Amino acid sequence: MVQPLSRDAGPKNPWARFGWLMAVIWLVFLIYPVIALLRSEAPAAWVVVGWVALIVFVVLYVTGFMHGMRRGGLGQNPAARQWATFAALIVCTLVSVPAEGGSALSFLPFLMSFASYGLTRLWHWITTVSAVVITALCVFLLPGGMNNLSVLAIVALLGVVNTVSTWLIIRSVESERLGLELATSEGREALARDVHDLVGHSLTVVGLKAQLARRLMDSDPERARAELADIEQLTAEAIAGIRTTVAGSRATTLVEQLASCRDALRAADIDLDVDGAPNALSPVQAITASWILREATTNALRHSEARHVRVVIAPGRLRVEDDGVGARGDEGNGIRGMRERAAAAGAAFSLVAGVRESGVAESGERAGTRVEVTW
Repeated sequence: MVQPLSRDAGPKNPWARFGWLMAVIWLVFLIYPVIALLRSEAPAAWVVVGWVALIVFVVLYVTGFMHGMRRGGLGQNPAARQWATFAALIVCTLVSVPAEGGSALSFLPFLMSFASYGLTRLWHWITTVSAVVITALCVFLLPGGMNNLSVLAIVALLGVVNTVSTWLIIRSVESERLGLELATSEGREALARDVHDLVGHSLTVVGLKAQLARRLMDSDPERARAELADIEQLTAEAIAGIRTTVAGSRATTLVEQLASCRDALRAADIDLDVDGAPNALSPVQAITASWILREATTNALRHSEARHVRVVIAPGRLRVEDDGVGARGDEGNGIRGMRERAAAAGAAFSLVAGVRESGVAESGERAGTRVEVTW
């Protein structure tokens, strides 16, 4: 089922604002009932009824279209007012028959359009089929009916046009809705990924520094106080990072991330070597690289039991490798997040365990993990 557009979105939609003008343009075809009334030989009372019905029909038709379009048009559940308007249009058509005769068939295309664009899909079909059948019966069964053969052609053609155009409009509305849902879902996933990477890294470093401060409390109080000060600063930075991430403005540079990773690894007694310069990557690549470096470092701190981490930065490539126990088990949120970030940036992501820079780890060696992103 097509979900209706919101009431607030309606006025911003050109179809919702100006679609009713199509109803006004097509009113020119009511010239046939006008001519029929001018030439009518029916009793004067029926002619007056015909003129009144014609005027009421025009007013109801235009205002009904305006009301329906302002509510969002197709895909919107019709209000009771729309159903009442449609019923009144049918009554106007019926009471015009005594004065206009077969020319009253000219009202049918307007009823078809009103049902197609202002009511439900079911009533589009009911009205379209009924109009075609009624017109065909009048043309082929009533005396002089062939004079209205052109009306039958118009009704049949309009039925096809309304069916196709309303189908396209409904598909467009549905596509817009699905696109909005997809964008919302992707935005939530991106936010969750950012918060995971940011908070996970910060909490890992805070935990390591807290352990170090506890060990140094008696032997080196000054350094312990320094570590506690770092914890306070990291906590403040994490809170600020979460706020800016939620606001959509978080963008840590690769230089800043390298410095942050070096401090975090040093607190865990892990050496960090960096080959290459951050400016080897383009600014866009560097943003993705900084997030992946953050998560790779966090994984090394949490899971690898590594003693050494090496970062290689080259044009179109970032590689992070450690000498830890190697990645194991299923991908967690961190690895999945790195893979998604790389894919979103148009980069290839690979994670290999048991492969050292010198080749495959031998028996007894620590397997190590290599994370690599290439553009």
